[in-house]
Amino acid sequence: MAIKKVNPTTPARRGMTVLDTSDLSKAKPLKSLRFKLKSNAGRNAYGRLTVRHKGAGAKRLYRIIDFSQKKLDIPGKITSVQYDPYRSSRIGLVTYIDGEKSYIILPVGAKVGDSVICSKKGEAKPGNRFLLKNIPQGTFVYGIELYPGKGAQLARSAGTLAQITGQEGKYVLVKLPSGEVRKILAECFASIGQVSNPEASLVKIGKAGRKRHMGIRPTVRGKAMAPVAHPHGGGEGQNDIGMPYQKTPWGAHALGKKTRRRKLTDKYIVTSRKKKR
Repeated sequence: MAIKKVNPTTPARRGMTVLDTSDLSKAKPLKSLRFKLKSNAGRNAYGRLTVRHKGAGAKRLYRIIDFSQKKLDIPGKITSVQYDPYRSSRIGLVTYIDGEKSYIILPVGAKVGDSVICSKKGEAKPGNRFLLKNIPQGTFVYGIELYPGKGAQLARSAGTLAQITGQEGKYVLVKLPSGEVRKILAECFASIGQVSNPEASLVKIGKAGRKRHMGIRPTVRGKAMAPVAHPHGGGEGQNDIGMPYQKTPWGAHALGKKTRRRKLTDKYIVTSRKKKR
């Protein structure tokens, strides 16, 4: 997979890049494994805006991904590699020997015709899924469970990977993409390899319209607002914000403030991501 430059037909498109899609199959998405997901545009169950700068965007259908892969010891074959508008990685349609079909997140190097299996232990081949306690130390993994049977929660975006670094009793030590080393129950599953489409983070959006198609609305600087709209607002020209620290629109600390306090899961962190850096 590679990144392609587009012709600079307008100033906005100069430097704009897109991903090469030659790795995708021509097969259409399976109708039984997709549906229209309601867009809440950053609003919660009460209709209040909780995440800003979201809204509109191109219409898209959600693909149902089998994050847990509960079909133990039943081999399957990748029959097509497809694009998923809701995630940065490639997904694969897997057809099992019993005829059932499902979507999974594909690893780097996976192609049509490859076989995958979810089992308690087996050959450490990219795409296969095993218990953490049965994966050799030093192996790169993705799609890691935090709770047995809940399905993949960690290392799911394009190009991410974690590494098995050791085992302590009923826990396995896993180095996450952030650099954090964390204890995870040995009975949890993880997939072998690195998540596909690692070049996704290198794409240059190029123009504002492309961001709007992605459902991301414009972000206005606080300094450019009126004092009534933002703590940074007001003043003549390009003045400083005039306060000891940057604030959010609601007056809270914007940078450097600790948000993880008295977290019950802190005891499972062996090395924090900040200490690692």
